[in-house]
Amino acid sequence: MELRHLRYFVAVAEELHFRRAAERLHVAQPAVSEQVRKLEEELGVRLLNRTQRSVSMTPAGAVFLREARRVLAQAETARLAARNARDRITSSLRIGYMPASLPASVPRTLQRLATSMPQLETTLENGSGAELIEAVRAERLDAAIVPLPAATSGLRITALGQQRALAALPVIHNHAVRSEICLEQVAPERIVVLPREANRPFYDAVVAACHDAGLSPTLVEMPDAQIERVLLAIASGTGMALLPESVAERYAAPGVRFLPLGGDAPSFATAVVTRRDTDHMPTVAFLRAFPQARAVTTSGSPVAAVA
Repeated sequence: MELRHLRYFVAVAEELHFRRAAERLHVAQPAVSEQVRKLEEELGVRLLNRTQRSVSMTPAGAVFLREARRVLAQAETARLAARNARDRITSSLRIGYMPASLPASVPRTLQRLATSMPQLETTLENGSGAELIEAVRAERLDAAIVPLPAATSGLRITALGQQRALAALPVIHNHAVRSEICLEQVAPERIVVLPREANRPFYDAVVAACHDAGLSPTLVEMPDAQIERVLLAIASGTGMALLPESVAERYAAPGVRFLPLGGDAPSFATAVVTRRDTDHMPTVAFLRAFPQARAVTTSGSPVAAVA
């Protein structure tokens, strides 16, 4: 028994006329007659009384009509539920990010995307790089903005550019009046840094740059990756800090002066990680909305550019 059989029978039962039922269904009349006949054969009961002049319901047909309507209503409910679920998926974008390395270009891109796709629902989730990348693999996230290098084998990597380190120091510090500062001027003091897990590539770049310059600064690791707590510590005189330049782009910090580092400053790459062959339209639109984004090689296979 197919839903088509039920629809044909209900149309005839409600019209009590095969031609009108066929017109209502937009099919040929013989097809309606044939499907109703097959339904009766399958059930083993007569549902309709037919004469050359009229069609009427049998008692079994009246009972069956009530149940057929119920089944068709349930099928329509199931169809709408599936369609709504599909629409929710195609109108939502789930993005993961690391607060300590999120470029200002990402919020700006999301603003442009919201203008061009007003029905899009975007959700943001923060976490560590490894957690976010695994969430992309498991399809719990559509995209993640992470620092590189990272364990991204098999995923699509869309480069967003480099971030340099900058110094953050109290406004009352002697060096706060400078236009830039060099690593050698920062190193004699205690350097406040985010925990390594907050941004491994940046932390390692800072350590490597100090080592290459023959410097051995005292690093003061914060207990967590709360940027606001780092800035409060600096404003309170705990020491200078080395932070990704995106922090200065996104945070207002009374009592703190951000200065670029001169010379060969520590830096790291930032990228959007997505599934390699995704056809999820909001994700594709998100990648294309970055004016300077470019796809790069991952796992030995080239990936097409997105801009």
